Amino acid sequence: MLRRTFLAGAAALALIGPAHADAVSDAMAAVQKHAGQKTTWDGPTSGPKAAEGKTIVVLAGDMKNGGILGVTKGVEEAAATIGWTVRVLDGAGSIQSRTAAFGQALALKPDGIIINGFDAVEQQAALAQARDAKIPMVSWHAGPVIGPDPASGIFTNVSTDAMQVSEAAAQWAFADAGGKPGVVIFTDSTYAIAIAKADKIKETIEKLGGTVLEYVDTPIADTSNRMPTLTTALLQKYGASWTHSLAINDIYFDFMGPSLAAAGIPGDGAPKAVAAGDGSESAYQRIRSKSYQSVTVAEPLNLQGWQLVDELNRAVQGAEWSGYTSPLHVVTTENIAFDGGDKNSFDPGNGYRDEYAKIWGKK
Repeated sequence: MLRRTFLAGAAALALIGPAHADAVSDAMAAVQKHAGQKTTWDGPTSGPKAAEGKTIVVLAGDMKNGGILGVTKGVEEAAATIGWTVRVLDGAGSIQSRTAAFGQALALKPDGIIINGFDAVEQQAALAQARDAKIPMVSWHAGPVIGPDPASGIFTNVSTDAMQVSEAAAQWAFADAGGKPGVVIFTDSTYAIAIAKADKIKETIEKLGGTVLEYVDTPIADTSNRMPTLTTALLQKYGASWTHSLAINDIYFDFMGPSLAAAGIPGDGAPKAVAAGDGSESAYQRIRSKSYQSVTVAEPLNLQGWQLVDELNRAVQGAEWSGYTSPLHVVTTENIAFDGGDKNSFDPGNGYRDEYAKIWGKK
């Protein structure tokens, strides 16, 4: 499906040595593994029935973030099926606001808390209070490790394999550049997961033989203010040697387009934008219209919302976590029509809604 996507890289194979050509071909093949349609359910098929009448709180790191918004919508959809009440509190992109939201959540004395899209270590005092109050907690992207986090009192942290996501993004850029990418990496040191992802991108690009021009640490919460001028400055500094932008999140590319357009760069021109997560609605729109983003390595945000509710149901009833790691998906113009792409999201056609409803005894 992705062969046409890599025409530029494939054409370059005739111009480079055999070893380099093999590296480009290998990178193409690795990416293609993550680009096919997802039609088979590979998650849990058993677990506790629904605990009735629960009220839960979603602590959203920043509802302006497309990934966090997508997960929250999934939680709300799943809660409607399992029969729970949901209260969403927006951390509004700052530590202070998230601290206040966590305090509000504790005051509500919910049956469970979902930490959605911010680093757990940031709120250690509040986490300790929740543990002391015996409020079960699950999380999305609260740290670099998938699964239980006993030290923080988190029953399980839900994510795709962040290192696979980063590697796939870097491999696509390497192949697309015919083995000679010059990349700028965007990350945010506020989050351990963001640094881990960016470091993996850098490691992969350099291991393959590409060039990392710059590693930029700039806050996700301030991308609207910083990215326009930062983009212009980077263009002036690197010019045509900057072939690809690699970011740990789609939100960085929400604000790059106008600066690139002002510099006379077409929507499908270099530097091409490649996001190692999360598959936001705006990213899908840019990819479809070839408007300053070529790829997002998407997470199944809605599915992960359902998984969070399922994991919390397990936590409430003293069961073990499911052990499930959700699939990632390399989204390009070639496969954007599948697996929810018509609705601007990676929503796998693997029947996960029915599968979870069966586990909960709701189908």
